[in-house]
Amino acid sequence: MQKKEKMRPFPGYYRVFPKSLARTQNRQVLTDFQQPEELVSLQQRQTYRNALDSAKRGDIAGRSLTCGVFFLLSEMAEKKTFSVGNGQSTAAQSAKSGLGVSPAGARGALQDGLSFALLDGNGDAVVQPFPRSPKLQRKLANAGQPSQEQLSRRMEELQAERSKTEAHIESLKKRKADLSRSTEVMKQQVRERFESMRCALKQDEQAVLDSLELDLRRTRTRLDQVLKNWTQHQDQVNKNISSTQRALSKTPVAGQDQKGPSESVSPKKPDASEQEIRLNEERFERLLKTLSSISKTLRTQLQRKTLLLDSFPMVIDKQTCHSQIAVTSEGRGMFFSSSARSAPEHPLQFDKVCCALGRSPVPTAQSYWEVDVRCCSGWAVGAAYGSLERKGRDKGAKLGRNRNSWCVELRNGRLSAWHNDRHVACQSVGQTPLGKVGVWVHYDKGQLMFYDADTMVVLQRFSAAVTQMFDRAHHQFTEPLYPAIRFLKPPENQMWPNHLELCHLNTP
Repeated sequence: MQKKEKMRPFPGYYRVFPKSLARTQNRQVLTDFQQPEELVSLQQRQTYRNALDSAKRGDIAGRSLTCGVFFLLSEMAEKKTFSVGNGQSTAAQSAKSGLGVSPAGARGALQDGLSFALLDGNGDAVVQPFPRSPKLQRKLANAGQPSQEQLSRRMEELQAERSKTEAHIESLKKRKADLSRSTEVMKQQVRERFESMRCALKQDEQAVLDSLELDLRRTRTRLDQVLKNWTQHQDQVNKNISSTQRALSKTPVAGQDQKGPSESVSPKKPDASEQEIRLNEERFERLLKTLSSISKTLRTQLQRKTLLLDSFPMVIDKQTCHSQIAVTSEGRGMFFSSSARSAPEHPLQFDKVCCALGRSPVPTAQSYWEVDVRCCSGWAVGAAYGSLERKGRDKGAKLGRNRNSWCVELRNGRLSAWHNDRHVACQSVGQTPLGKVGVWVHYDKGQLMFYDADTMVVLQRFSAAVTQMFDRAHHQFTEPLYPAIRFLKPPENQMWPNHLELCHLNTP
């Protein structure tokens, strides 16, 4: 038995037409008409049902007409006696013969014969073909108007949500104010530290200026003494000249003895010690050199200070070390041994290349570490992906000879930077051998930089700006990075390197 629908336009409607046909062809048309209540009688429903049967047996045009049109046309034929031919109504003939009536003619007949108006389907008003049932009306009324208990519960929920929102907003405002206060405290502490350094510099500056002033006074005192001696000598010479001139201007008297000047002045020669009376220029030159060195060191330390803020403790992963590499107990020092250690080979271990990786990857933000290379004559320091090959002597297992690693290396006394089997010489290196190599990584920006940690001179910068040189469209790192160190074979007249160490940077 077919399940009954809760709402039907009229009894027997869905028994005559299938539901799909009723929904697609007739239901929308039925909603365009408003059926008067006086037409819904038992006889009229029967007539309505017969008309529907006739429409079902007819062609597509007759089936497309709504059942309400047949019903209304039959009622119009009874009331108005529209006769066609032998007196039969048009609606009756159409119902009996199964022929369809055009929609335009049906609408004209309805508008002329009946007192209710046909509503346009495109209008704004929604018209129901029949009144809704009382049960449905009560259900809609209950659904539209919630109970007092539901309203009270809803009000409590909204008030609780408002309270939580207000509390969270106040918490955010407090955090914002705390951030401002904390930043001001930090700024004040930084000002105090720099003011302390400025005070130390001012005190040292004043001390240097005072020493120069003291040297000036000492030199002046000595020079004044020499100048005084020469002034006395000058006065004595002038005095003798005057007495000699007077003696020459007087006429000698007969019988008077002729006497010369009472004193004679011996010639005075400059003393050799007078040439030594000058400012201590050698000391001043040493002072300038010292200040220049302090200035460079200070600038280096200030730049290094920024990098030390990103320092990350690095240790060697013993499982990746070549069999001839020994690692200290703390995991930072590496020694090269001529004999291989007797231990089972690990899958992550380098079997042919004397290389080792760090135990933990570089953090995703910024990171800095240093490697002490003073006791090694051939080395490579850099960073590599964890997917770097570990077996064999191919380029895939050597630092800088593949796309998975970057490094700077010292080989035969020449320093160069390597990546993707391409290299460039590091031109900014002086005559002094490198003592420490600093490595700085900005993982998010895809930047990798190598420094001379003693002078903070940039040895090489790897970024998108140098991709053409290394044939690498590289904007960001695609895998976790690990610190990487490799021992290189030295020249024939040198011994194998024996020590490399990751520096401890927790304290400056």
